[in-house]
Amino acid sequence: MTNYGADLLWVLIFASLGFSALAVFLSISRHRRRHPPAVAHTAGEDVAAEAARKVIREFEKNGQSADAALVTWSPETLRKILADDLPDAQVIVVSNREPYIHNVKGDGVELLVPASGLVSALEPITRACAGTWIAYGGGTADRLTVDNHDRVQVPPGNPSYTLRRVWLTEEEHQGYYLGFANEGLWPLCHIAFTRPIFRASDWAAYEAVNRKFADTVVAEARNERPIVLVQDYHFALLPRMIRERLPEAIVITFWHIPWPNSEVYSICPWRERILEGLLGSSIIGFHTQFHANNFTESVDRFLESRIERADAAISYGGRTTLVHAYPISIEWPADLLAKLPDVDDCRARMRERFG
Repeated sequence: MTNYGADLLWVLIFASLGFSALAVFLSISRHRRRHPPAVAHTAGEDVAAEAARKVIREFEKNGQSADAALVTWSPETLRKILADDLPDAQVIVVSNREPYIHNVKGDGVELLVPASGLVSALEPITRACAGTWIAYGGGTADRLTVDNHDRVQVPPGNPSYTLRRVWLTEEEHQGYYLGFANEGLWPLCHIAFTRPIFRASDWAAYEAVNRKFADTVVAEARNERPIVLVQDYHFALLPRMIRERLPEAIVITFWHIPWPNSEVYSICPWRERILEGLLGSSIIGFHTQFHANNFTESVDRFLESRIERADAAISYGGRTTLVHAYPISIEWPADLLAKLPDVDDCRARMRERFG
């Protein structure tokens, strides 16, 4: 790789990390206005955190920031902002896939880390925040490795957050995951050549499992205002279920697959219920603006709501949900980053070269 290529790669890494984190930071900022911090910021607070706050203020005021790509977003930046501005914050991640799987192997237990972009993107945030990750426990030794509250501290050897496992019956997993999510929503949203299959029994399982995860979120919440990061199409009903029981929660949902146009979406028998469920979120994120626009059009067609397109806001049921595109990123391996030049030097050389 040329020096120019390495320089550009370094800048793009942090630009990507920054835009992916904005959903979390903007929600924290909105929440902070309603619940001011108990202590004032100190004069010597971390420079990166202060730069991040500046970007947040600019996004709130203008919807954009010229300096967003220049902020060194990192787990440390997130940890600093949470500690200073929202000291009582609890971050809860909810996903179908767990970040660590325990399986029986011979007479012992084998630990597996799944090859998952979702896990790679969210695990650094959960570690930085000492949060709680709620996921389906599907490993053959998962039950053997949890405590009496179905929790296990991870990562092994250097625990920094809690993995809370949820148990599903074979029928629940078949209906909710293999059935409604994978045979119904996945081909529907991808507009695949395979026609989506919708069964009433799968929908019942999907609803029941979403309710089970909502019960777990409420049980794990240490206060009435957790930050809950709901992941993907397995949990379209979960944001509304959380909102009904924790009205002050910050619920940020990221939809990791496309959202189809409203005409295609209309074939889903439970289209209104899914939209209502997702609109329990404070923010809904999509990979692209095209997908975000498709979602907004679906809401406009099927629900009686007020849509402020200039603000990317949907008001429904007395609450407002922001709908934005947040291209997700992952944390690069430390050994690869260590081989790249210092980011400040890269910026200085690029500015000198290109003005």
